[in-house]
Amino acid sequence: MGSYILKRCLLSLPLLAIISFLTFVLNHLSPLDPAEVVLHAQGVPNITEELIAETNRALGLDQPFLIRYFNWLVSCLQLDFGDSYVTGKPVWSLLGPAFLNTLKLTLVSMAAIVVLSIALGVLCAWKEGKRVDKSVRGVSFLLTSMPPYWLASLMVWYFSVHLDLLPTSGMDSFKSYLLPVAVITISYTGIYFRIVRSSMIGQLNEDYVLYGRASGLPERIITMHILRNSLQVAISVFCMAIPIILGSTVVVENLFAWPGLGTLSVKSILSRDFPIIQAYVLVLAAAFVLFNTLSDMILAAMNPKLRKGMS
Repeated sequence: MGSYILKRCLLSLPLLAIISFLTFVLNHLSPLDPAEVVLHAQGVPNITEELIAETNRALGLDQPFLIRYFNWLVSCLQLDFGDSYVTGKPVWSLLGPAFLNTLKLTLVSMAAIVVLSIALGVLCAWKEGKRVDKSVRGVSFLLTSMPPYWLASLMVWYFSVHLDLLPTSGMDSFKSYLLPVAVITISYTGIYFRIVRSSMIGQLNEDYVLYGRASGLPERIITMHILRNSLQVAISVFCMAIPIILGSTVVVENLFAWPGLGTLSVKSILSRDFPIIQAYVLVLAAAFVLFNTLSDMILAAMNPKLRKGMS
């Protein structure tokens, strides 16, 4: 198992290097000069070519492209993403707290998604083709098809404006989590519970289920074996759901004024704050690679055949 983990980690390094290079390149394709962004943020009334050239030298933007990329990559490995062009503060001092806030929202939402997906998936698999199965799938399809901003607006109007029960912004208390978590959970549970349901139905037709029932095993034990085998498919999906939710909270965070990555990224894009945009893209891409590697490791721990395939 140790050699498998080492090989998976080594395979991730070239991918991370390519992602970092593309991140650096894409942000430098903007037609807007970063020096102009800095000078505008400083409130300079008259921007001249001399000022732009001097600012470029101060920011190190007059150096060759590959040297700038190498220096930036070395700094990123030390969690030094440079300084914001707009505020002048270190990028990590802005990105770190925002990342933690988004991670809190993501983990709470993910816990709710996993519990509901497994519960609904098992229920619909056991009741396949019956009224319960059709009703749950119909409602989930309807809720999943709703745009998150529209669903969030409805919930704000009903629970915050009409009933005056829940706050509409911030993260001051446990109540602040309820509406954004509900929106994210509703948006994703309908997708993931169908994966669990399909896996369960596939396992129900396997020979070991028939043999277990013929041997008189309790239905509870058979269900646990079916669920364990079904989750081998669902685990990789659930692991990849974490970075997907991390990167898709932009709408929810901006609607509920959640001080996370989504809110910070929108502000940075509107103000052309390139260092924050670079760090945001790099962190999310690294999260995708990390959780993809983690899902492979979990699956390998559950299924030894996968480890033999890498040896």
